[in-house]
Amino acid sequence: MAAIEDRTFKRQDGKDKVTGLGRYTADLELTGLVHCKFRYAGIAHGRIRSIDTAKAEALPGVFAVVTHADVPDVAHGGFIQDRRLFAKDYTRFEGEIIAAVAAATPEIAEAACDLIEVDLEPLPVVNDIEESLAEGAPLVHADWQSYGDAFDIVRAGNEACHSSIVHGDVEAGFAEADEVVRERYVADMQHAAPIEPRAVIAEWHGDQVTIWSSTQVPFNARSGVAHCLGMPENAVRVIVPHLGGGFGGKCEFHFEAHVAAVARKAKRPAKLVFSRREEFIAPDHRREGMVVELETGVKRDGTITARRARILIDNGAYTADAGFFPQLAGMHAIGPYRIPAVDVQAHLAYTNHQPSGSVRAPTAPQANWALECHMDELARAVGMDPLAFRLHNVVRDGDQTATGQVLDPHGAPQCLESAAEMIGYGRDLPADEAIGIAIGWWPSFGSSSGAYVKFNGDGSATIVTGAQECGSGAVMGLPRLAAQELGMRPEDFSIVYQDTEAGPWDMGSSGSQTTLNNGRAVVEASRVLRERLLDMAADKLEAATGDIELGGGAAYVKGSPDKSVTIAELAGEAAGGDQLIATGSGTPPSAPEVSGSACVGRMGMDSWVAPTFFCHAAHVKVDAETGVVRVLRVAAAHDSGTIVNPIGAEGQVEGGVVMGIGQALLEGSQIGEDGTILNPGLLEYKLQTMADAPPIDIAFVGPAAVDGGPHGVKGIAEPPSVPTLAAIGNGIRTVTGARVRQLPMTPNRVWDAINA
Repeated sequence: MAAIEDRTFKRQDGKDKVTGLGRYTADLELTGLVHCKFRYAGIAHGRIRSIDTAKAEALPGVFAVVTHADVPDVAHGGFIQDRRLFAKDYTRFEGEIIAAVAAATPEIAEAACDLIEVDLEPLPVVNDIEESLAEGAPLVHADWQSYGDAFDIVRAGNEACHSSIVHGDVEAGFAEADEVVRERYVADMQHAAPIEPRAVIAEWHGDQVTIWSSTQVPFNARSGVAHCLGMPENAVRVIVPHLGGGFGGKCEFHFEAHVAAVARKAKRPAKLVFSRREEFIAPDHRREGMVVELETGVKRDGTITARRARILIDNGAYTADAGFFPQLAGMHAIGPYRIPAVDVQAHLAYTNHQPSGSVRAPTAPQANWALECHMDELARAVGMDPLAFRLHNVVRDGDQTATGQVLDPHGAPQCLESAAEMIGYGRDLPADEAIGIAIGWWPSFGSSSGAYVKFNGDGSATIVTGAQECGSGAVMGLPRLAAQELGMRPEDFSIVYQDTEAGPWDMGSSGSQTTLNNGRAVVEASRVLRERLLDMAADKLEAATGDIELGGGAAYVKGSPDKSVTIAELAGEAAGGDQLIATGSGTPPSAPEVSGSACVGRMGMDSWVAPTFFCHAAHVKVDAETGVVRVLRVAAAHDSGTIVNPIGAEGQVEGGVVMGIGQALLEGSQIGEDGTILNPGLLEYKLQTMADAPPIDIAFVGPAAVDGGPHGVKGIAEPPSVPTLAAIGNGIRTVTGARVRQLPMTPNRVWDAINA
């Protein structure tokens, strides 16, 4: 596994962030600013009989009240157009927005929201995934058949989407097995819970609006505002100041258009900043609740013969970007294993819960937790060590997946071996301690992207990109790539990003794709400039272009480093004529071909570009009397291709591991019988802190990607959050002899499993 090993380059935004000088959206102020607040439904399901805003509008200090009547009557949604900006006729979860208020202060806006009179007729609440799909269940969307969709989605009633992966003869596989293990696992819904709350500011100039937003996807937000407010995209500008974390929770468009609408009616710039409670109830991106049922046949020698899986995913009230979740979850229920016959059926079900969305590695932590706990039970059923069992069944180079994709060379077996070695797998431990292990896989998301690279007259350069930076350090890899191509230092490059008017389109900070896709674009643009520099230097040094090299900030004749010209000299000359500027749009790799499987509900996830593989091993200590679990150490081995930014890559793994520990042991939203969230705050919804983080050993193994990002890059941001949960669960099982089958594995649930 190759790497660009320079660790001295400091990120451009680092000093401002650590010294408190950085300005986030909530820190911004504009002249004449008014404050925005929302009036929410407050109940999980209801029919709107009437909305009366007169008292709110009469309150001194109120500038505008906006409802559905004030905006175009258009539906929106990335996969299914199943919602409107403001509630019309029905409310389908407690955080549904009925109205928005603009006032002189947040307090006045809040008071005005309370004065809005909404006559809501309560309707039956769909509060359970399985009940949602049952015959005769109340419909969350009675008119679902009228909704448009972006793909040929398989849907019916409360089933928003259905996907399947079928390969081989499953019944014959089970008949061939010596043991068949059937299990059921349940995962509660969870939140991304970034420390920075969502914030949006909108200001109009004539028919154009500028929006500052804490979004991970500004181009998606721009498109959504244009669609919902009936505007051309060139009349909408979205700027992202410093973004204080997102973890996927700030993907997808939504609140930007609300604030723009209220600012337009108020004729003043408007600002929205969520409270912590709103962070938990209003966004349409939280980690989906799931039920995973697995049935696997295995021979006595440990060979898996067949697998059947049924997966139920809580979509919530609206689909947001969850349309591809069933197929993604199905792939994780199969896992990176050689299985000759599979039958996976995955269902995305509407409920009256908060909508699901792409929180870091959507569906993967839960599905992987169920699968890898199941794999340990399979190993026990045939008397094999869990590590040996996985090594016996894990995919190898050239293997074919259940969807028919032939795998390029990869490092899945090395991940298992490396994590086991780092953690000291197999050593003697006290009776209340054990080591659990789990492996998984994740796709790299190939997408269109673009970048400009331009030289300044002094030889420094600027990268202009549509990429986003949400604390991950993702864009810090771009100067490294440009510097490598142009024989310069990363410090020689500044970056302009997070502004839809400056950079070319980008899918945003999601899908672990910034270096993979933007990196290709930057490399492409840099190579154009490299050829320009070589030609210019060849003329100046009176040498053939093929004899010129770039390095150390200069162009020189091969074998004669004294015969050189600095890049600054060349850039200075170009500044007065044909300027040194180039564009790149790095064409994304095509998805590998698939064959030999019968799938429905294909959402582009049946083959994976440059799949990553990873294995985490967790050393845990369990207090059987209280059910309290402590994670003492984690070893994480990742096949992530070429590592462009070693410090950033290690930080991604460390953050993912700690996030995984929280998801494993603490984080879970409790839903009341009325469909509302019972713990919408950080006092009741517990997160890991720095004090909870154990030592984490990290290794990057495996080859460069055959068809991935520049220099063989693969995605890295999401995989670290996936396997930690299962590794902890397997450690708990080894210590206690009891299997905890619900996430999070809280002390109560661990104690109950021990004493069941």
